Parts: sequence; structure tokens; C-alpha cells
Amino acid sequence: MSLGRRGWTRIGMGAALAGAVGLGLLAVPAGAGAAPELPPVTAEELISSVMTADPGPFNGTVKLDNQLGLPALPQLPQAANGTSTATVWSDGDRKGRVSLPTGQTERTLVADGTTVWSWNSADRTVTKSPESEGPHRRPAADPTAAATEVVKHLRATSTVDVDGTAEVAGRSAYELVLAPAPTERTLLREVRVAVDAEKRVPLQLTVLATGSSDPALRLGFTDLTFGAQDPSLFTFTPPPGATVQERPAHAEDAKPGAAKPTVVGDGWDTVVIAKAPTGERAPELAALGKPVSGPWGNGREFTTAVGTAIVTDDGRIAVGAVPEQVLTEALTK
Repeated sequence: MSLGRRGWTRIGMGAALAGAVGLGLLAVPAGAGAAPELPPVTAEELISSVMTADPGPFNGTVKLDNQLGLPALPQLPQAANGTSTATVWSDGDRKGRVSLPTGQTERTLVADGTTVWSWNSADRTVTKSPESEGPHRRPAADPTAAATEVVKHLRATSTVDVDGTAEVAGRSAYELVLAPAPTERTLLREVRVAVDAEKRVPLQLTVLATGSSDPALRLGFTDLTFGAQDPSLFTFTPPPGATVQERPAHAEDAKPGAAKPTVVGDGWDTVVIAKAPTGERAPELAALGKPVSGPWGNGREFTTAVGTAIVTDDGRIAVGAVPEQVLTEALTK
């Protein structure tokens, strides 16, 4: 996780995550109650303001409602259907904190400006890594970051519109809608982003698949406060008895022979092909999915309402918010 200036409000999702979760949002009102009256704004004006937003320090509670239909995997508990929450803090610049409670345990991520600390209370381990810039940023539980990257990634291959207003986390917001262009081959219908009327940062995003009226995923603030934060939140000292592991910058890329993911296409029908995880980091995939084969080889396919993945026998994994045909075409290129 790397957090440059505005990093905690602009953390990149990355193409792999975009393909895996579908880069989509719900086409229903983002909040309950009467829609607030706001000055009119065009879609391009709203997008431009989102891309340059600088809200300053903030803290808030984030709720994730997940109905993606992914299997429950021990290594990826948040992937399975259900609801989870997180608390985020930002100093408005390079420092931030995320608290991710999971039952009786908690994961805490702290960026102090030079170092990123990851604390897992379950096994009392701390991972320490230097902060870095560029494409190696990782996502955090921050709707502003996720939705901003969605808009950035999809705007060129979408039709965009402003579809009324809503209230999210007690704040007035515009509803920005992105729908895939007719040439896009995707399982998604459209994207709706609730954009704060004052700060112009996204407050909520949701996922809706084509042919469904129920949200597949919704990520948004339930409460949000802007203003100066306690500086002690952005410091971290390993607890007594904790095991501290040093992780170099871009550790995965530093491995000899490590291959970068291949990105095929752009926008809604992006497909990302990467080396499938192995060893302790590999999900238990052998008994899941259905067998498939083609000119690209053999493997297993996993399908949800918002995306498809193929894990090949030769150690590749292809993911996208696309039907099977798009994946197989990408694997043969």
C-alpha cells in the first residue's frame, strides 16, 4: 500500500481489482429520504471536480454490502457474501489509518508518511514496508478512493449523466451515472457514484449486474466528518511480543523472473491475466468452478453475476467483468 499526496482519497484500485469486482455501481438512489435540492451541474463538470478534489483531513465509518456470489475462501474472508465495516482516517496528505475488524480480531493499516504498517491481531504479526509511489498503490477501505478510480477508468468508454441527488452519510450528493458504450462487452449495466456536493469526493459506490434489480456490491460511508485529526492516529508502535516482518518496496516485482500482469482491452471489458497465486497465498480453487478448455489450454472457470475468472492448468489466472468468450479470446492473444 502506497499513499502519496491525496493518496487516502485517490488510492488506485488497479485493473485486476477492477476486473474482479466488476467496476460497477447500483442504479438506485444512494440514500433514503427526500432528495436534496442542489444547483444543476453537468456530468463532465462533476467528473472534472472529482478528479481534482482535495477534501483535506477526514474520518468516517465505511460499510460494505457484498452479494458478489464469490466462494468463501479462508484467505479471502471479505470476498464471500455478507456485510462488513471499517473505519478510516486521513490527514489529508500522506498519512492515513484503516481499521478492519473481523469477529474477535482486527487488521490495522497505518501509513505514517514514510512507512506502511500492517497489524494482524489474530497472529500478532506486523508487516513493515516503505511507502512508495506510482502504479504499485493498493486499495484501502475508502469509498472515495475506489469510486474515483472507477470514474477515471471507465469515463472514456461510457455514456455519463447526472441523475438527480441523494443523501449519503448525512451529506448532500449528486448521482453520477456511467453506462457502458454499446461496443463494450460486459456483465454490468451501469455505474452510479454519489458525489459529495461540497467536497466533490465520492461517498458511495455499488455494483449492479445486467438483468438484476438487486445490488451485487455497495461500498459507502455511513458517517463522515471532515476536519483535523489526532496526529497520534498516524503513528504505530508494534505491540510487545509482536512478530515484525520487513517487506521491501514492490516485493513481488523484486522476485527474480516475476512477470507483470497482462492487461487486454480497456474500460468495461478489461481483462487482466496474471500468474495465479501459489503456496500459502493460493486460495483453494481445485474443487471450485467448472472444467473448461480451448486453444489456450485447460483450466477451471468461476462465474458470478458481475465477473468471470479462469484459472489455467499452466498457472495463469484471467479475470474481468466480462462473459467467458471475452476471457478466452484474451487468453489466446
